[in-house]
Amino acid sequence: MKLLIISHTGHHERQGVPVGWGPTVREISALASLFTSVRHIAMLHEGEAAASEIAYGAENVTFVPLKPSGGAGLRAKFGILAAYPHYATVMLREIAAADVVHVRAPANIALLAILLLSLLRRPARRWIKYAGNWKPDAPDARSYRIQRWLLRRGWHRGQVTVNGQWQGDPPFIHSFINPCLTDEEFAESRISAGVKRLEPPVRLLFVGRLERAKGVERGLRAAALLAEAGVPFVFDLIGDGPERPDLEALAASLALDDCVTFHGWLARTDLAPFYACAHLMLFPTNSEGWPKVISEAMAYGVVPLASAVSAIPQYLTEFQTGMAIPAEDTDAFAAAVRAYAVDPARWQTESKRAVEAAARFTYSRFLQDVRALLDLPPT
Repeated sequence: MKLLIISHTGHHERQGVPVGWGPTVREISALASLFTSVRHIAMLHEGEAAASEIAYGAENVTFVPLKPSGGAGLRAKFGILAAYPHYATVMLREIAAADVVHVRAPANIALLAILLLSLLRRPARRWIKYAGNWKPDAPDARSYRIQRWLLRRGWHRGQVTVNGQWQGDPPFIHSFINPCLTDEEFAESRISAGVKRLEPPVRLLFVGRLERAKGVERGLRAAALLAEAGVPFVFDLIGDGPERPDLEALAASLALDDCVTFHGWLARTDLAPFYACAHLMLFPTNSEGWPKVISEAMAYGVVPLASAVSAIPQYLTEFQTGMAIPAEDTDAFAAAVRAYAVDPARWQTESKRAVEAAARFTYSRFLQDVRALLDLPPT
């Protein structure tokens, strides 16, 4: 069977080979094992590829490039509308040849794909993954609100997967786990977690884009509170972004140079030693669905301290590990770290539960779920 994927995932070329955001590319490469061919319509940007971008690991994946559009400002918004006819032409051509269509939302290109699927009868197998916050507490982008409204109406005649369990949704909307681990990676992480103990200094970890929206500033201010309280700790930040210089300056102004280190982007394989050493993950983000980096960290026995947004409180309550904390409450994040620091037995129990829960985030489990969701024939 032939799979078509439509997403906003940015790509660049590295030595003539298309590369894209690592977590998405890894997931698509795993999906490719269920299909004879996979074609991925997404954006190709000019310029140098970021360290976080990787090549596809499956030979049956073909990248179908589109010229990017959008951005801030009214002119950029009109640019999206101007690009839509070309986008639609490419999508219609590719949809006609596909047996399964998979749309990754929310994104402007996903909105167009949802509208097109509402007008088409074939193919019958359709899957829209909404990766963002399915029921946000505060208003978000208008395009996102429109996409959620359309998805709930069902005119797309597909299966919709979201993060978390939500009451009142129609039966074609399913709670779904987003994968991040190969079986080999999970086996390795379990061994590492089995010998980890909580001993001073407490090792804190953040993995993600370095920006205030991800809560990095709040994480640094929580770290400053820990330093003032005399809690011995080390805080490693993995990631990059245009706000990194400002955040490094903030860390210096808070006198955190001796206990906070900015490492930049690291390849997935280079992340393993940081996960293996970390005790707690700080993730005070503004809005998420369910961050894959939390699942990756849990596989190594890292206990998550994350914002109480979207599905995060649901999952942490179900997994009985970590804490969901109001995003703006830096005092509460610092207090949570202190609570684990003085109670290693509690941390040890929740660390083991984190590893147990992480088994649900393997690609092998994901592929079984996709096969059932789409009622795919045996390969």
